[in-house]
Amino acid sequence: MVEYNDFINRLKLFISKQPDLITTTLSNIFTMRLIGNKTHGDLAEIAIAEFINQYMYDFRSVHVGKDLYRAKSREEDIKVINEVTKAEFSVSLKAYGHGPLQLSTDKVSSMFPRLEKEAKDIVDGNVIAQIFKDPAFAVFNKINVLPLIYDEKGNRCNIMVFDYEKAMASTTRICWEGKGKGRKHPVYRFYDAEGAYICEVRYGDAAANALQRGLWTNTKKGLAYFNSVTNGWIDYSHNHVLVQLFSHALVSSGKGHEAALNDIKADIREMKKRSHLK
Repeated sequence: MVEYNDFINRLKLFISKQPDLITTTLSNIFTMRLIGNKTHGDLAEIAIAEFINQYMYDFRSVHVGKDLYRAKSREEDIKVINEVTKAEFSVSLKAYGHGPLQLSTDKVSSMFPRLEKEAKDIVDGNVIAQIFKDPAFAVFNKINVLPLIYDEKGNRCNIMVFDYEKAMASTTRICWEGKGKGRKHPVYRFYDAEGAYICEVRYGDAAANALQRGLWTNTKKGLAYFNSVTNGWIDYSHNHVLVQLFSHALVSSGKGHEAALNDIKADIREMKKRSHLK
Protein backbone atom coordinates (compact mmCIF):
# COMPACT_ATOMS: atom_id res chain seq x y z
CA MET A 1 0.00 0.00 0.00
CA VAL A 2 3.05 2.29 0.06
CA GLU A 3 2.64 3.34 -3.58
CA TYR A 4 -1.10 3.83 -3.12
CA ASN A 5 -0.59 5.95 -0.01
CA ASP A 6 1.94 8.07 -1.90
CA PHE A 7 -0.61 8.55 -4.67
CA ILE A 8 -3.29 9.57 -2.16
CA ASN A 9 -0.94 12.09 -0.56
CA ARG A 10 -0.09 13.53 -3.99
CA LEU A 11 -3.76 13.67 -4.93
CA LYS A 12 -4.59 15.47 -1.68
CA LEU A 13 -1.81 18.00 -2.30
CA PHE A 14 -2.95 18.56 -5.88
CA ILE A 15 -6.57 19.10 -4.81
CA SER A 16 -5.49 21.59 -2.14
CA LYS A 17 -3.77 23.63 -4.85
CA GLN A 18 -6.41 23.15 -7.57
CA PRO A 19 -9.79 22.75 -5.78
CA ASP A 20 -11.78 24.01 -8.78
CA LEU A 21 -10.72 21.08 -10.96
CA ILE A 22 -11.92 18.38 -8.56
CA THR A 23 -15.09 20.35 -7.76
CA THR A 24 -15.96 20.48 -11.47
CA THR A 25 -15.25 16.77 -11.89
CA LEU A 26 -17.25 15.68 -8.85
CA SER A 27 -20.15 17.96 -9.80
CA ASN A 28 -20.28 16.28 -13.20
CA ILE A 29 -20.08 12.81 -11.63
CA PHE A 30 -22.92 13.39 -9.19
CA THR A 31 -24.99 15.13 -11.87
CA MET A 32 -25.28 11.67 -13.38
CA ARG A 33 -27.67 10.76 -10.56
CA LEU A 34 -30.22 12.87 -12.44
CA ILE A 35 -30.05 10.23 -15.17
CA GLY A 36 -30.13 7.22 -12.83
CA ASN A 37 -29.41 6.40 -9.20
CA LYS A 38 -26.57 4.04 -10.13
CA THR A 39 -25.28 5.76 -13.26
CA HIS A 40 -22.84 7.97 -11.36
CA GLY A 41 -20.96 4.97 -9.95
CA ASP A 42 -19.95 3.57 -13.34
CA LEU A 43 -19.13 6.98 -14.80
CA ALA A 44 -17.08 7.89 -11.71
CA GLU A 45 -14.60 5.20 -12.73
CA ILE A 46 -13.86 6.69 -16.14
CA ALA A 47 -14.06 10.25 -14.79
CA ILE A 48 -11.45 9.74 -12.07
CA ALA A 49 -9.22 7.81 -14.48
CA GLU A 50 -9.39 10.74 -16.91
CA PHE A 51 -8.85 13.27 -14.11
CA ILE A 52 -5.58 11.52 -13.28
CA ASN A 53 -4.51 11.41 -16.93
CA GLN A 54 -5.32 15.05 -17.59
CA TYR A 55 -4.04 16.72 -14.45
CA MET A 56 -1.66 14.51 -12.45
CA TYR A 57 1.36 14.37 -14.72
CA ASP A 58 3.42 11.98 -12.60
CA PHE A 59 0.67 9.38 -12.87
CA ARG A 60 -1.22 7.59 -15.60
CA SER A 61 -4.47 5.66 -15.23
CA VAL A 62 -6.30 2.94 -17.14
CA HIS A 63 -9.96 2.04 -16.65
CA VAL A 64 -9.63 -1.74 -16.29
CA GLY A 65 -13.37 -2.22 -16.02
CA LYS A 66 -14.01 -1.20 -19.62
CA ASP A 67 -13.57 -4.76 -20.92
CA LEU A 68 -15.27 -6.35 -17.92
CA TYR A 69 -18.47 -4.40 -17.45
CA ARG A 70 -20.74 -7.37 -16.93
CA ALA A 71 -18.65 -9.67 -14.73
CA LYS A 72 -15.47 -8.33 -13.18
CA SER A 73 -13.44 -11.01 -11.43
CA ARG A 74 -11.76 -8.48 -9.16
CA GLU A 75 -12.99 -5.44 -7.30
CA GLU A 76 -10.51 -2.95 -8.75
CA ASP A 77 -11.83 -0.44 -11.28
CA ILE A 78 -8.78 1.52 -12.41
CA LYS A 79 -5.07 0.84 -12.64
CA VAL A 80 -2.70 3.66 -11.74
CA ILE A 81 0.89 3.83 -12.95
CA ASN A 82 3.50 6.05 -11.30
CA GLU A 83 5.36 7.46 -14.29
CA VAL A 84 8.44 8.17 -12.17
CA THR A 85 8.86 4.88 -10.29
CA LYS A 86 6.93 2.77 -12.87
CA ALA A 87 5.07 1.12 -9.99
CA GLU A 88 1.53 -0.07 -10.80
CA PHE A 89 -1.37 -0.55 -8.43
CA SER A 90 -5.13 -1.02 -8.71
CA VAL A 91 -7.83 1.13 -7.15
CA SER A 92 -11.47 0.34 -6.38
CA LEU A 93 -13.78 3.35 -6.81
CA LYS A 94 -16.82 3.58 -4.53
CA ALA A 95 -19.46 6.27 -5.07
CA TYR A 96 -21.71 6.12 -1.99
CA GLY A 97 -24.04 8.34 -0.03
CA HIS A 98 -22.90 9.63 3.38
CA GLY A 99 -23.42 6.67 5.73
CA PRO A 100 -22.91 2.90 5.20
CA LEU A 101 -19.94 2.15 2.92
CA GLN A 102 -18.95 -1.25 1.56
CA LEU A 103 -15.17 -1.67 1.49
CA SER A 104 -15.10 -5.24 0.19
CA THR A 105 -17.72 -7.72 -1.00
CA ASP A 106 -15.76 -10.72 0.39
CA LYS A 107 -16.59 -12.78 -2.69
CA VAL A 108 -15.36 -16.06 -1.17
CA SER A 109 -17.27 -15.49 2.10
CA SER A 110 -14.28 -16.03 4.38
CA MET A 111 -14.34 -13.16 6.87
CA PHE A 112 -17.57 -13.86 8.71
CA PRO A 113 -16.90 -17.64 9.04
CA ARG A 114 -13.43 -16.83 10.41
CA LEU A 115 -14.91 -14.66 13.14
CA GLU A 116 -17.47 -17.36 13.98
CA LYS A 117 -14.58 -19.55 15.14
CA GLU A 118 -14.06 -17.17 18.05
CA ALA A 119 -16.26 -16.02 20.92
CA LYS A 120 -19.12 -13.66 20.18
CA ASP A 121 -17.40 -10.96 22.20
CA ILE A 122 -13.69 -10.86 21.31
CA VAL A 123 -11.62 -8.66 23.61
CA ASP A 124 -8.33 -10.57 23.82
CA GLY A 125 -5.70 -8.45 22.05
CA ASN A 126 -3.72 -11.51 20.93
CA VAL A 127 -6.80 -13.09 19.36
CA ILE A 128 -7.65 -9.84 17.57
CA ALA A 129 -4.07 -9.61 16.25
CA GLN A 130 -4.29 -13.17 14.91
CA ILE A 131 -7.58 -12.39 13.20
CA PHE A 132 -6.02 -9.50 11.30
CA LYS A 133 -3.10 -11.73 10.28
CA ASP A 134 -5.43 -14.42 8.96
CA PRO A 135 -5.62 -14.72 5.13
CA ALA A 136 -9.37 -14.17 5.41
CA PHE A 137 -8.61 -10.58 6.42
CA ALA A 138 -6.07 -9.88 3.70
CA VAL A 139 -8.51 -7.23 2.45
CA PHE A 140 -7.16 -4.92 5.15
CA ASN A 141 -3.85 -4.77 3.31
CA LYS A 142 -4.59 -5.54 -0.33
CA ILE A 143 -7.52 -3.50 -1.61
CA ASN A 144 -7.04 0.20 -2.31
CA VAL A 145 -10.49 1.75 -1.97
CA LEU A 146 -11.13 5.34 -3.04
CA PRO A 147 -14.63 6.37 -1.84
CA LEU A 148 -16.41 9.32 -3.41
CA ILE A 149 -18.99 10.24 -0.76
CA TYR A 150 -21.95 12.50 -1.45
CA ASP A 151 -24.53 14.19 0.75
CA GLU A 152 -27.36 14.79 -1.71
CA LYS A 153 -29.50 16.90 0.60
CA GLY A 154 -26.61 19.22 1.34
CA ASN A 155 -25.24 19.18 -2.23
CA ARG A 156 -21.78 18.44 -0.90
CA CYS A 157 -19.23 15.72 -1.44
CA ASN A 158 -16.03 14.36 0.02
CA ILE A 159 -13.32 11.93 -1.08
CA MET A 160 -12.76 9.92 2.11
CA VAL A 161 -10.16 7.16 2.42
CA PHE A 162 -10.58 4.56 5.17
CA ASP A 163 -7.44 4.23 7.30
CA TYR A 164 -7.00 0.44 7.50
CA GLU A 165 -3.79 0.62 9.53
CA LYS A 166 -5.36 2.89 12.15
CA ALA A 167 -8.43 0.64 12.24
CA MET A 168 -6.34 -2.48 12.93
CA ALA A 169 -4.18 -0.74 15.52
CA SER A 170 -7.21 0.72 17.33
CA THR A 171 -9.51 -2.32 17.44
CA THR A 172 -9.88 -3.57 21.02
CA ARG A 173 -13.21 -5.36 20.71
CA ILE A 174 -15.01 -7.37 18.01
CA CYS A 175 -18.60 -8.06 18.98
CA TRP A 176 -21.27 -10.27 17.40
CA GLU A 177 -24.58 -8.45 17.02
CA GLY A 178 -27.80 -10.10 15.86
CA LYS A 179 -30.51 -8.88 13.55
CA GLY A 180 -31.38 -5.25 13.94
CA LYS A 181 -33.36 -2.43 12.39
CA GLY A 182 -33.25 -2.94 8.63
CA ARG A 183 -30.76 -5.81 9.01
CA LYS A 184 -31.76 -9.39 8.18
CA HIS A 185 -28.45 -10.98 9.16
CA PRO A 186 -26.05 -10.70 12.12
CA VAL A 187 -22.81 -8.70 11.95
CA TYR A 188 -19.50 -8.52 13.79
CA ARG A 189 -18.71 -4.93 14.73
CA PHE A 190 -15.26 -3.58 15.53
CA TYR A 191 -14.82 -1.01 18.31
CA ASP A 192 -11.90 0.98 19.71
CA ALA A 193 -10.87 1.48 23.34
CA GLU A 194 -13.39 4.32 23.72
CA GLY A 195 -16.21 2.13 22.47
CA ALA A 196 -16.40 4.05 19.20
CA TYR A 197 -17.49 2.26 16.03
CA ILE A 198 -14.77 1.45 13.47
CA CYS A 199 -16.19 -1.01 10.92
CA GLU A 200 -18.10 -4.28 10.62
CA VAL A 201 -18.14 -7.63 8.85
CA ARG A 202 -21.55 -8.60 7.53
CA TYR A 203 -23.00 -12.05 7.17
CA GLY A 204 -21.11 -14.04 4.55
CA ASP A 205 -23.21 -17.14 3.83
CA ALA A 206 -24.07 -18.13 0.25
CA ALA A 207 -27.63 -16.99 0.95
CA ALA A 208 -26.43 -13.42 1.42
CA ASN A 209 -25.99 -11.26 -1.66
CA ALA A 210 -23.05 -8.94 -2.29
CA LEU A 211 -24.79 -6.07 -0.51
CA GLN A 212 -25.33 -8.13 2.64
CA ARG A 213 -21.86 -9.55 3.16
CA GLY A 214 -18.28 -8.34 3.34
CA LEU A 215 -16.41 -5.56 5.09
CA TRP A 216 -18.40 -2.39 5.73
CA THR A 217 -17.97 0.83 7.64
CA ASN A 218 -19.96 4.04 8.04
CA THR A 219 -18.72 7.49 7.07
CA LYS A 220 -20.83 9.04 9.83
CA LYS A 221 -20.18 6.62 12.70
CA GLY A 222 -16.55 5.86 11.83
CA LEU A 223 -15.50 9.35 10.77
CA ALA A 224 -12.37 9.24 12.95
CA TYR A 225 -11.04 6.41 10.77
CA PHE A 226 -11.19 8.33 7.50
CA ASN A 227 -8.77 10.74 5.86
CA SER A 228 -10.34 13.38 3.63
CA VAL A 229 -8.47 13.75 0.34
CA THR A 230 -10.55 16.85 -0.45
CA ASN A 231 -9.64 18.39 2.92
CA GLY A 232 -13.25 18.23 4.08
CA TRP A 233 -16.61 18.65 2.40
CA ILE A 234 -16.86 20.61 -0.83
CA ASP A 235 -20.05 22.00 -2.34
CA TYR A 236 -21.14 20.78 -5.73
CA SER A 237 -23.88 21.76 -8.16
CA HIS A 238 -25.71 19.87 -10.88
CA ASN A 239 -24.57 20.47 -14.44
CA HIS A 240 -27.84 20.32 -16.37
CA VAL A 241 -26.07 21.09 -19.65
CA LEU A 242 -24.15 17.82 -19.23
CA VAL A 243 -27.44 15.89 -19.08
CA GLN A 244 -28.53 17.60 -22.30
CA LEU A 245 -25.17 16.74 -23.88
CA PHE A 246 -25.63 13.06 -23.06
CA SER A 247 -29.19 12.94 -24.36
CA HIS A 248 -28.25 14.63 -27.62
CA ALA A 249 -25.10 12.53 -28.03
CA LEU A 250 -27.15 9.34 -27.87
CA VAL A 251 -29.17 10.35 -30.94
CA SER A 252 -26.37 11.97 -32.94
CA SER A 253 -23.65 10.53 -35.17
CA GLY A 254 -19.95 9.93 -34.66
CA LYS A 255 -19.26 13.08 -36.70
CA GLY A 256 -21.12 15.16 -34.12
CA HIS A 257 -19.35 13.36 -31.28
CA GLU A 258 -15.96 14.13 -32.82
CA ALA A 259 -16.78 17.82 -33.14
CA ALA A 260 -18.00 17.97 -29.53
CA LEU A 261 -14.92 16.10 -28.32
CA ASN A 262 -12.63 18.59 -30.01
CA ASP A 263 -14.43 21.46 -28.28
CA ILE A 264 -14.22 19.66 -24.92
CA LYS A 265 -10.47 19.03 -25.37
CA ALA A 266 -10.00 22.71 -26.10
CA ASP A 267 -11.91 23.56 -22.93
CA ILE A 268 -9.65 21.25 -20.90
CA ARG A 269 -6.57 22.96 -22.35
CA GLU A 270 -8.04 26.31 -21.30
CA MET A 271 -8.74 24.98 -17.79
CA LYS A 272 -5.14 23.78 -17.53
CA LYS A 273 -3.90 27.20 -18.67
CA ARG A 274 -6.01 28.96 -16.05
CA SER A 275 -4.67 26.58 -13.43
CA HIS A 276 -1.08 27.13 -14.62
CA LEU A 277 -0.72 23.46 -15.57
CA LYS A 278 1.46 22.66 -18.55
